[in-house]
Amino acid sequence: MFKNRLKLFTLLGFEVRVDLSWIIIAVLITWSLSAGYFPYRYENLSTQTYWLMGIVGALGLFLSIVVHEFSHSLVARGYGIPITGITLFIFGGVAEMEEEPSSPRAEFMMAIVGPITSIIIGVIFYGIHQYGLISGWSVPVNGVIAYLGLINVILAAFNILPAFPLDGGRVLRSILWGWKKNLRWATRISSQIGSGFGMVLILLAVLQILNGNFIAGMWWFLIGMFLRGAAQMSYQRVLTRQNLEGEPVRRFMQTDPVTVPSSLTVAELVDDYIYKYHFKMFPVVDNGKLIGCITTKQIKEIPREAWSHRTVAEIANRCSEQNTISPETDAVKALGLMSRSAMSRLMVTENGRLVGIIALKDLLNFLSLKMELED
Repeated sequence: MFKNRLKLFTLLGFEVRVDLSWIIIAVLITWSLSAGYFPYRYENLSTQTYWLMGIVGALGLFLSIVVHEFSHSLVARGYGIPITGITLFIFGGVAEMEEEPSSPRAEFMMAIVGPITSIIIGVIFYGIHQYGLISGWSVPVNGVIAYLGLINVILAAFNILPAFPLDGGRVLRSILWGWKKNLRWATRISSQIGSGFGMVLILLAVLQILNGNFIAGMWWFLIGMFLRGAAQMSYQRVLTRQNLEGEPVRRFMQTDPVTVPSSLTVAELVDDYIYKYHFKMFPVVDNGKLIGCITTKQIKEIPREAWSHRTVAEIANRCSEQNTISPETDAVKALGLMSRSAMSRLMVTENGRLVGIIALKDLLNFLSLKMELED
């Protein structure tokens, strides 16, 4: 899901990462607060003060979202749902689950805790704001605290809307799932509602812009577009999981993969293998022993003039959990590994031996055929 992200820190065993798209939205939030919200609420302050308030307000929102996602992750851990980490992206954050919740109850509890956490944070900031008023704190300080109290309540209210994949949409899905005992049907209905809600936000954005409120209209439009796309993507993810689940990697792997020796120069690799077979990754094998793999991404990092004297042995990746998988592993896990590592091919190994290659295109072709014939 996320291709370009940076690790920020690890807390309670969860990695917190930021997708590069979030940097764009952080700048927009800071600008919106500094040029719009704070000048409107608190007049006659300096431009520098407004920008400082905007920066602190954006950082406070960032921390609030992290706490919100941590609440989801802790409850998920309690229900035995593996969480690979927390990623902040263009419109908030997500606790990345390796698999769907095991039951409607697990989904409900994991979803509902997010809005509850945001309400608690909002109430805490409201209390601090009231104390600040009594104590005579400065307008900029108390203004930022008031904003953080308000924005957390707004986040809770927005997230509780029954529009998948918002928390409220997940609550709705858990109720529908428990009623019909059908996760796929429940996801389809809640995703359709989420997609429809996104369309409503886009229409509201157009009305706001026509009325001259460009900043509000811009936000409604971006959020609507994101929500509509996320709802459709979430349903596709469930379809993918249900159609691949239970299928072993062995079923899809190519048992006679093209391999390369480590003694090849990069130039020979490109001319004799990459341009001939059109693969982006090749296993490196010497005398029947698997050494590792070489990818086109690695080759791009080598200057063109060095291709003739640099060898595969010098730059090949060693075997690791990021590029190898067992033939008995569930294909869903293989797809997840490809997504996290941004690799379209994985080496299939058994007792340290290369027994095949599994390619993303083979999984997608199977999915396409199965959904065409069975849905």
